[in-house]
Amino acid sequence: MATPRNPDNIYPGSSPPSDPHDPFASANQRYYDNDSDQADPYRRRDTYASDSSDAALNDDDRYYDQGGNYGHYGNPDTDSDVDVYGQKYAPSAESLGPACMESSTPTFVDYGGPPGAREQYPAWTAERNIPLSKEEIEDIFLDLTQKFGFQRDSMRNMFDFVMQLLDSRASRMSPDQALLTLHADYIGGQHANYRKWYFAAQLDLDDAVGQTQNPGLQRLKSTKRWGGRGAEKSLSSAMERWRQAMDNMSQYDHLRQITLFLLCWGEAAQVRFIPECLCFIFKCADDYYQLPECQNRLPRARGLPLYRFIRDQGYEVVDGKFVRRERDHDQIIGYDNVNQLFWYPEGIARIVLADKTRLVDVAPAQRFMKFDRIEWNRVFFKTYYDKRSFGHLLVNLNRIWVTHISIYWFYTAYNSPTVYGGDTSAAITWSATTLGGAVATASMILATIAEFSYIPTTWNNTSHLTRRLIFLFITLGLTAGPTFYVAIAVGNGSGGSLPLILGIVQFISVVTTVLFAIMPSGRMFGDRVAGKSRKYLASQTFTAGYPDLHFQARLSSVLPWVLIFGCKLTESYFFLTACFGESICVMAGMKIQGCNDRYFGNGLCRNQAAFMLTIMYIMDLVLFFLDTFLWYIIWYTVISIARSFILGLSIWTPWKDIYTCLPKRIYAKLLATADMEVKYKPKVLVSQIWNAIIISMYREHLLSIDHVQKLLYHQVDQGNEGRRSLRSPAFFLSQSDKNFKGEFFPRGSEAERRISFFAQSLTTAIPEPVPVDAMPTFTVLTLHYSEKILLSLREIIREEDQTTRVALLEYLKQLHPVEWDNFIKDTKILVEESQMFNGPNSFGADEKGQSKTDGLPFYCIGFKSVAPEFTLRTRIWASLRAQTLYRTVSGMMNYSKAIKLLYRVENPEVVQLFGGNTDKLQRELERMARRKFKFIVSMQRYSKFNKEEQENAEFLLRMYPDLQIAYLNEEPPRKEGGDPQIFSALIDGHSEFVPETGRHRPKFRIELPGNPILGDSKSDNQNHAIIFYCGEYMQLIDANQDNYLEECLKIRNILGEFEEYSVSTQSPYATWGQKEFKNPPVAIVGAREYIFSEKIGILGDIAAGKEQTFGTLAARSLAWIGGKLHYGHPDFLNALFMNTRGGVSKVQKGLHLNEDIYAGMNAISRGGLIKHTEYYQCGKGRDLGFGTILNFQTKIGTGMGEQMLSREYYYLGTPLPMDRFLTFYYGHPGFHIKNMLVILSVQLFVVTLVFLGTLNAELMICQYTSTGGLIGGQGGCYNLVPVFGWIERCIIGILLVFMINFLPLFLQELVKRGTGRAIFRLGKQFLSLVPVFEVFSTQIYTHSILSNLNFGGARYIATGRGFATSRISFSILLLRFAGPSIYLGMRTLLMLLYVTMALWTPYLIYFWISMLSLCVAPFLFNPHQFAFADFVIDYREFLRWMCRGNLQSHNNSWIGYCRLSRTMITGYKKKKLGLPSEKLSGDVPCAGWRAVIISEIVFPIVMAVLFIITYMFVKSFPDRNGIQPPSPLIRIAVISLGPVVWNAGVLLVLFLISLFLGPMLDSVFPRFGSVMVFIGHFLGTDGIIGTFEFLWFLELWNAAHAVLGLIAVIAIQRAVYKILISVFLSRKFKHDETNRAWWTGKWYGRGLGHHVMLQPAREFVVKMVELKCEGVDEGKEGCSSSNMGDSGGVVSTGGVNFLAIGASGEVVDKFCCLGESSERLL
Repeated sequence: MATPRNPDNIYPGSSPPSDPHDPFASANQRYYDNDSDQADPYRRRDTYASDSSDAALNDDDRYYDQGGNYGHYGNPDTDSDVDVYGQKYAPSAESLGPACMESSTPTFVDYGGPPGAREQYPAWTAERNIPLSKEEIEDIFLDLTQKFGFQRDSMRNMFDFVMQLLDSRASRMSPDQALLTLHADYIGGQHANYRKWYFAAQLDLDDAVGQTQNPGLQRLKSTKRWGGRGAEKSLSSAMERWRQAMDNMSQYDHLRQITLFLLCWGEAAQVRFIPECLCFIFKCADDYYQLPECQNRLPRARGLPLYRFIRDQGYEVVDGKFVRRERDHDQIIGYDNVNQLFWYPEGIARIVLADKTRLVDVAPAQRFMKFDRIEWNRVFFKTYYDKRSFGHLLVNLNRIWVTHISIYWFYTAYNSPTVYGGDTSAAITWSATTLGGAVATASMILATIAEFSYIPTTWNNTSHLTRRLIFLFITLGLTAGPTFYVAIAVGNGSGGSLPLILGIVQFISVVTTVLFAIMPSGRMFGDRVAGKSRKYLASQTFTAGYPDLHFQARLSSVLPWVLIFGCKLTESYFFLTACFGESICVMAGMKIQGCNDRYFGNGLCRNQAAFMLTIMYIMDLVLFFLDTFLWYIIWYTVISIARSFILGLSIWTPWKDIYTCLPKRIYAKLLATADMEVKYKPKVLVSQIWNAIIISMYREHLLSIDHVQKLLYHQVDQGNEGRRSLRSPAFFLSQSDKNFKGEFFPRGSEAERRISFFAQSLTTAIPEPVPVDAMPTFTVLTLHYSEKILLSLREIIREEDQTTRVALLEYLKQLHPVEWDNFIKDTKILVEESQMFNGPNSFGADEKGQSKTDGLPFYCIGFKSVAPEFTLRTRIWASLRAQTLYRTVSGMMNYSKAIKLLYRVENPEVVQLFGGNTDKLQRELERMARRKFKFIVSMQRYSKFNKEEQENAEFLLRMYPDLQIAYLNEEPPRKEGGDPQIFSALIDGHSEFVPETGRHRPKFRIELPGNPILGDSKSDNQNHAIIFYCGEYMQLIDANQDNYLEECLKIRNILGEFEEYSVSTQSPYATWGQKEFKNPPVAIVGAREYIFSEKIGILGDIAAGKEQTFGTLAARSLAWIGGKLHYGHPDFLNALFMNTRGGVSKVQKGLHLNEDIYAGMNAISRGGLIKHTEYYQCGKGRDLGFGTILNFQTKIGTGMGEQMLSREYYYLGTPLPMDRFLTFYYGHPGFHIKNMLVILSVQLFVVTLVFLGTLNAELMICQYTSTGGLIGGQGGCYNLVPVFGWIERCIIGILLVFMINFLPLFLQELVKRGTGRAIFRLGKQFLSLVPVFEVFSTQIYTHSILSNLNFGGARYIATGRGFATSRISFSILLLRFAGPSIYLGMRTLLMLLYVTMALWTPYLIYFWISMLSLCVAPFLFNPHQFAFADFVIDYREFLRWMCRGNLQSHNNSWIGYCRLSRTMITGYKKKKLGLPSEKLSGDVPCAGWRAVIISEIVFPIVMAVLFIITYMFVKSFPDRNGIQPPSPLIRIAVISLGPVVWNAGVLLVLFLISLFLGPMLDSVFPRFGSVMVFIGHFLGTDGIIGTFEFLWFLELWNAAHAVLGLIAVIAIQRAVYKILISVFLSRKFKHDETNRAWWTGKWYGRGLGHHVMLQPAREFVVKMVELKCEGVDEGKEGCSSSNMGDSGGVVSTGGVNFLAIGASGEVVDKFCCLGESSERLL
């Protein structure tokens, strides 16, 4: 296609003579667009706006000030000038070239290769009739760089990026079509985000945005003013004009727009996370380009202050350092809030300049020049309030609550007539039952009211909510009103049959329930999903653009839920509700007789059955919720297994001869046979593929040489004619020939697993590959922070520390014995070869007198000589079996090997072309591999690596020169007092090495506006490096993954899943709605993971099992019905789709902790498809230690808590259709809510048992015969038999819900490996006490979510990737897990103890095991836990940990932990007084009052009241002598509050002593403070022991009553101390001066300032809490309103951490502190 410009005339000197391969070597020259002075094609080109917009643009007098005076801008800021960025250093030869990779590799011109071989971009050459030459594209980049001031290196990087894209697309379509489709994807196509934003923000009605009236009301009326033609003001006509403008645009302009967009994107930094803001910037820049002054203007910096605004939302400057602000999400205007402003014309109209002029009142072409005058701080506002509240669950997941609570009401109300008098009136029964409709309506009302608090209360936002609320109140009246009439009429005995008729007719309220359950709330009274009004277009585009499912997928989405709810509703009615009706019948009217209390009479005790019945109702409702999850697991497991049979993934499928058919499938499915000219027999081609796979396994030491010989294709002589033929390995025939005997793999080896999966995967239907030179270019991106790169020799042959009992190498040898033997054999061969070439003494060893022992060093450590080449081999062998970056890089570079292999096999003419010159052939293969594949490791800390890390990184670059490393480079600020300069840099193995610095000179070095790490690091690390990716697709890989050659051979098939191989030859702008361009784009293609750490201990097996069930089995069915999201690795991403929509993850600190899943939600909401593949897998390592696994689960749990607060859940939960909503819920948040409900059900059930135990112990229970007849002589007995039956069913229900979690793994193993292995694996897990771990894990998930929803504190936790060979000390385990689990378990065990005494049943054994699991699991799975020597050392350290830190500050101490745990409630003082501030970004913010009131005050008080009621009940009956006991309320109050008063008195006396004597005695007697500490803790412990013994004495040594009293005491004290902390404690100082001042009496000189007057009172309350905690147990509960362990920085908030273990533990505490204080005295 002819271009509108002549580069020779327009851009003189655009190809400088200094370097013909460097288009930018003369970047200092200036280039001007002279066409603007002549034809000026841009002033009135075909636009994308409405005609009315054109009129407004030309109506200068009415709307815009066209003065155009730019003189007051001052001189340009040269900091952003091209020379500044271009001349920071003398560029190396490698850094000058334009290509990401080709610039660093030699251009081989000394051989004749295939056409285009000398070209850097072979598909974009003149021979192919390209629309724009490479030189013309260079000129576009130079022109835009000069006019807009882009950085030189950024320009060079983006030039190569664009050329790679064009080359990638042009390799499989015409160059014209490549450029057109690229422009359609970026700018103007049907699925282009820019085009969608343009119309969503109504920029085609730009004149209306400029109105002084409310633009939201006037924007559509404005078109009438300019002619009023209906077709022109319609959206469809505007889109048609857009299409015509795009179609009429020249290819030059197409490329210029792409270039401008990418140049903006390349330097956008954090703005890349704000896609619509980036669209707005691009549009303003594109409009500005049309002006004549732009054509003649000098470049100047446009440094937008958006980065600074975003940074300042979360950070503040203190003493020249950035520290975190104490703000929660609802106070931070984050990325999404900034971005959403640009969705609507009203938002764009808010952008104001410094002179208060609105930007929209400036002509569009002039807006870009006004950017540096925008007051961004006045522009943005919160568009969604992500407050910490459980109301988000009510709003976003409302249909779950409506469905379950309403149906539960229908069921239960119908079976509870005795509660409301329905047993005497059918009318009341019908009417009360139909109140389920009113319950559904009430739930909707509460959700709507809560929704008001989460969105800005503007008319446009809340008008539909107001209408909905009015409708709901009317509906509530219609559904609940008749019940009042029926109740009154029946009560008065009037009305006749009318009440019954009305009650039956009222049953129509079921329709209300069905309507609210099915219809999304977001589509009521303002359908933002399908509404025709343009005001909903932004919501439809960015939040509800879900791709439609085809008929089969939609049927597959609906059918499972019909089955699930069909089974659930049937089973729940008969198993839960109908049986519960018998218990309700006997409990509803039960009134306890013969009980009395001194103060309450029989008002409380006679209603004990009613209290218990209320708890039973709640318990049954929880089980009703859990029941649905049980059926969900069953049916989705069955459906997923059935789908695996359909896909051919089971060993039970008809394709049994998978090995026999493997060669044919390799040829048919992996090779591009459709486009290949058949010159060789398929067997020849397949042999090359297969032999390469086997040899790669041999090189990885998976196979011995004997196995290799059996598996390879061999050339054999055929006859006497000298002909040779290929002999297939017997392996392919062994499966069909039952008589064949032989071993091809070591039994159960990794090689067998890999070949088995490879063969099985090829039985499935996979996309057909395209030729290698036509495949798209893709990039693998791996993030690295401080993960191990390569194991050092010291690390593998020495024990890590004294807690490790085995060296790492020895451990690995035990795990991989066959591979170690193969490695040793290989090493010996290498040694022999070296001796042959270098002589027998080449290694400095005396070979005389060799003996059998000479081989021992090889078998022990892998080498005999300490020569680096041999020690390095051992290090590499170990690193390839650990979770190291070297393993990841080595595995992912198999893509390069696979591309070279496929290219050579499919193009035998290339081999012939070079005539046996292997060097030239290899260079040609490498050229193709570089062209199609890039691998980037984003090493955030590379510039700050220590010596060892730097050496390991250099080794990676030497081993893999094509590996690219992106890193952050920091330099001092240009001006004193300014921010340091931070650059994003890129190097590879070809980059010039500078000996002076010991580093490589960067190829590209792009300055950033500031520190890019503003979030939780991972997303920011991705974002700074993503500008260096190349190609059309990306694969995101973690630094502990692996890949295999045979899997990499499937890369073309995987990329075919994006459905972009076959492209129409028709222009995407020819007409809208073409089938080829109408289908929704595939955004993400998921893949399986194989957990290669599954055989490393039982915890590794657990992690592998979770991946099999969720990552494979669940993802298989979720992807099919549109419910799969993005979970990070090893998914492939449509890079163009994702990067134009905010990137591959989200980044706001804390809120987007699980950053990957947001990309999936974003893709789904914006119209992208997410698929899942079964035939491809990557290796993945998992955490192997108990602590690191729980750290990972804590991160997932807290991240889920943050997700529930996010707007993404609001956008998915409120408008999705019912079937897709249920899939989303049960596939994601439902799992975690199920965990919370399981723990809640256990707690509720134990409380129910306590109440039942009091009834069973104090009342006479009726006895029945085996036939159900009442035994005589039981006058005054109470019938609790139905209740006991209900208890048994509840236990069975809870057990089933827990055990059903093992079903998916069992069935997956069954179809994957067979019956025997499935039973073996399940049996191994049970024998290894995996259920114990699962119970503990469930509690950790629950605790993490609840703590996050209440207090926040979510942050990234660096999970451990080493081997679990070190013992963790008892104090650390207690510190980490006491709050989340251990104290809860101990307190529940105390309740179970009472239940066991009062109400024994064998079913209680399950609960004993479960609750013990919460207490002992951390120690049970701790390595070497039962080694006696370690136990003694551990116990000594534990005693020290308990006692240290009371006088001298010590981080690793119980008292330090106790103080730290309170800070989540109290927070730290903001002012810094006295001592230097220790404020860090990790400071825990002060909890909000809402969270404190519910979790820290209301809930503990409720629990205390419940247990007081139970205790008062058992004490309300006369004793054996008929004497009424004293008031139990007084007794329990004295026992509970006695220690509090005692501690207060002790502390007051000690305070006075220290205050008056401390200043005098401290200098003479330095241990004065220690003595005071000892006395205080000694007396506090005695007070605890005394009160407990006193309680036991008062109960006349009745153990059951004493235990119940102790439970009530614990609950009361827990509530008291929580209230003290929450209400009476102010913020604390970070230092420990107040604590030391209290014990020593020296308050002066502590740096307390005026706070010294109030601190003693605060410290008095603190010491009361601490004395109580110290005396009660090894940890604390009252002092631990919320706990923060120091293991991994995990925040743990516990509302249930109180424990009293009796006198023994208290005596231990007392004497341990006595011992330490005695040491101090001595």
